[in-house]
Amino acid sequence: MTARLPSLNGLRAFEAAARHLSFTQAASELNVTQTAISHQIKRLEQELGIRLFVRQNRALALTPEAKDYLPGVRAAFNDLRLATDRVLRKDNDHVLTVSTLASLAAKWLLPRLSAFQEAHPDIDVHITTSASLVDFKSGDVDAAIRYGRGNWPGLRAAWLMADQLFPVCSPALLTADKPLRRPEDLADHVLLHTSGGTEDDWRLWLTAAGLPTQISKHPGVTFDLSFMTVQAAIDGIGVAIGRTSYVEADIAKGRLVVPFKITLPADAGFYLVSPEGKTDTAKLSAFRQWLIASVQDKPEELPAATRPARRGRF
Repeated sequence: MTARLPSLNGLRAFEAAARHLSFTQAASELNVTQTAISHQIKRLEQELGIRLFVRQNRALALTPEAKDYLPGVRAAFNDLRLATDRVLRKDNDHVLTVSTLASLAAKWLLPRLSAFQEAHPDIDVHITTSASLVDFKSGDVDAAIRYGRGNWPGLRAAWLMADQLFPVCSPALLTADKPLRRPEDLADHVLLHTSGGTEDDWRLWLTAAGLPTQISKHPGVTFDLSFMTVQAAIDGIGVAIGRTSYVEADIAKGRLVVPFKITLPADAGFYLVSPEGKTDTAKLSAFRQWLIASVQDKPEELPAATRPARRGRF
């Protein structure tokens, strides 16, 4: 026979009072009187047949039974809150939450997003940034833009684009006291690095260019976000390894130049990923179709002096 559940109000009072170890603070949180909290706790104790609180030197303490009971009660309320959030989000079909890297959002996605809003004014796009993989089980995120090879179990991955790697710098460095004319000239310049998953970019490019990788270990400047590294290159602090998605707009506008014609194809690319169960929602389908179309459009032609030459895989 299934045991009858105790009063929900009593459980709420117990959880709040146990969290604060104060009937007064629990009453304030639940917007009731302290007397009401006392009555609800007393009724719950009668229903359970156990004592939940004891007073010790004017302080409130949990009994051993209450300490055992509290985690389950707290977890149940958390589950109720999450379930309620999920129900409300299902009714909120016009909100689309997309997670991506901060640098990709700043340098690539946000400049394009106004076009999507013009085409779909009824969809409210929320952009969240994180360097960690999204936990789609929480239900907080509809889709994410991930870098990799597209093999994520349980997710639908729509190919967006690949990146090429090549040095970029401020135009001022081309005419500086120590100009950049040949890849060997990099030994006389500050190299800019990004921590995280791209620390190896300089070593890979130097190897492709036939230069000693030791150059990448010369004193330089390291940033924890790619868009900061790109901005440092724009400001003339040094030379950065550019990834197409992060630097194409700055190259097109003349803020950055590509001093050499050697490029290194990356071995992975960017995908729009989403859980299999929600890939066909109207808002996500609209965003996916728009995003794929936007990256397939012919990019703006770059000046010949700054456009990287396409090379084979090194």
